[in-house]
Amino acid sequence: MEDELLQILESNPDICPEDLSKILNKDKKEIENKLKELESKGIIKKKYIINWEKIGIDRVYALIKVKVSPERGRGYDKVAERIARFNEVRAVYLISGEYDLEIIVEGKSLKEIASFVSNKLATLDGVKSTVTHFILKKYKENGEIFFEEEKDYRLKISL
Repeated sequence: MEDELLQILESNPDICPEDLSKILNKDKKEIENKLKELESKGIIKKKYIINWEKIGIDRVYALIKVKVSPERGRGYDKVAERIARFNEVRAVYLISGEYDLEIIVEGKSLKEIASFVSNKLATLDGVKSTVTHFILKKYKENGEIFFEEEKDYRLKISL
């Protein structure tokens, strides 16, 4: 149940426990307790940001910079909209500088992301070139810190 619950939360972070209980065919109280447990373990954060590493599930993320040919009358919007519709894409940004768009992509493996870039992204009309940067470690996302603060084991001195 836990994996299925996390998948639902990641795709629909605003879902209420009552709806989760219907989808998972579980008691609402059981769902609420599970959510509290997952929050206390640091597996989920506010707005259900999932820290997959905590439960040993690998996820690969990449930042991809894209050069595109803007379309007359629509600029970059049409290409950005097409890119945003792919399931692998978590975010799309219009940026300044050498590249036009920056996208954040999620996959289960490097191979899956490479396949997305070569078979889906690079073949889109209007895409001129891409540069992919794999995210090696996540420290903070949407304002939530992903690393544990070090405990101070020094003895307190009082005078």
